[in-house]
Amino acid sequence: MSRLLCLLALTFGATLGAMQGAVAQERAPEAAQLDAAASDATAEATHQVSRLISQKFGVARAKAEQISAAVMSAASKYSLPPALLLAIISVESRFKEKARGANGATGLMQVVPAAHKQLVRNIDLTEATANIEAGSAILHGYVQSARGDVGAALKSYGGSKAYAEKVSLRAKTLAPEVGLDAGTNAETNRN
Repeated sequence: MSRLLCLLALTFGATLGAMQGAVAQERAPEAAQLDAAASDATAEATHQVSRLISQKFGVARAKAEQISAAVMSAASKYSLPPALLLAIISVESRFKEKARGANGATGLMQVVPAAHKQLVRNIDLTEATANIEAGSAILHGYVQSARGDVGAALKSYGGSKAYAEKVSLRAKTLAPEVGLDAGTNAETNRN
C-alpha cells in the first residue's frame, strides 16, 4: 500500500511540475513583452533627458547622453525622481563636470569630499557618472533620514530652505519638458 501511495505521489508531483512548467512557458512571452516595453520607455525617457540637457544647457550630445544615462540609472537605483536629480545638477553646476565650489564641492552635483569621506574615497568626482552616483547616494541618505521628506533632504543637501525651494521649483519646471515626475510632493514645502 505504501508503494502505491509513493507511486501516486510521484506521478502527481511530476504531473503538477509539468503543468507549472507549461504555465511558466505561457507567461514567459508576456513577461518578455513587459520587460521590452519598460526598456523602450526607459530608453525614450533617457533620450528626452539627453535632448533637454543638450538644448537647454549647451552640453555636447555625447556628454548629454552620458549624463542622462547616469541620471536615469541613479534615479532608478536610489528611488529618486530623475527631474529632481536634473534640477540639482542644473542649480549646482549648470551641467559643468569640472565645476568647483565652496568647501571643495566638486562636479555636477557639487559633492563635498570632506563631508562624505567614506563614500567618495578613490572616486574621481569630476567624472559625470561617478559624481551623479555619489550625489544621488548622498541625497538618498538624506531622504531616508528625513523619513521621505524631500524638502528636508534638499535642505540637508544644499544647506538652506531657499536652496530646497529653488531645486523643487526647478524640478517642477524640468519635469514636464521631459515627461518625468518632479518628485516634489507636499512634504517638500515643510518648514
